Amino acid sequence: MRTSPVWSPQQYGTYADERARPFRDLVERVHATDVRSVVDLGCGPGALTATLREVWPEAMIRGIDSSPQMLEAAAQYADDHLTFELGDVREWTGSDADVIVTNATLQWVPEQLDLLPGFVRALRPGGWLAIQIPGNGDAPSHAILRELAGTPPYAEYAKDASLRPDVPGPAEYVDALSAEGCVVDAWETTYFHLLSGDNAVLEWVKGTGARPVLQSLPDDLRVRFEAEYGARLAAAYPQKEYGTLLPFRRIFAVAQKRG
Repeated sequence: MRTSPVWSPQQYGTYADERARPFRDLVERVHATDVRSVVDLGCGPGALTATLREVWPEAMIRGIDSSPQMLEAAAQYADDHLTFELGDVREWTGSDADVIVTNATLQWVPEQLDLLPGFVRALRPGGWLAIQIPGNGDAPSHAILRELAGTPPYAEYAKDASLRPDVPGPAEYVDALSAEGCVVDAWETTYFHLLSGDNAVLEWVKGTGARPVLQSLPDDLRVRFEAEYGARLAAAYPQKEYGTLLPFRRIFAVAQKRG
């Protein structure tokens, strides 16, 4: 039986500015007014959720995440208008929300399109749903991870942990959310993140996509795997004088529920 990875807010916070860019771009396309209730599904360590207070200063904002470690880090941002709670996006139900944001979360959920009707029902008429997910499953960072995790001696522990569900493209979000009575704006963008530091892409993925694989391995194999994986990443993403370039495709959907 596979267990959920223990997420590290500190590792996830590496390259925080680059990770924040898609969130800012997503929220910028939400043209909600008179906002009283905002929900951030998969809020992580809370820093991005806290920025929503500047966008909708009168709103009550709730951050929800399934990781106790992330919520412990998020607690520093809590106040009278911002709360955090433990919850699974697959089981969440709500009502009367003006805005629901879910950023870099639904890519972990194979049945994510099945969740969208419930999210739309949780919105008030005229409310907004904003989604962003990574769409880089075919990138070298992920292809190398799957290949290495599927070879001995790692495969016994890590092969299943390296697998990821297929993610919808913009057109699939348009179809699914239009069927729920929404006006939909969907798009994709490839960011070219310029990362500093040695073997920067390894440090990036250790906080996200590679973490379930690394945690599935016994300690001795984890060290060996990380060294081998890091060497392959360094070859695929060479460090230049100005840094390491990481192309990263992301998929967005912003939908307004018809009144």
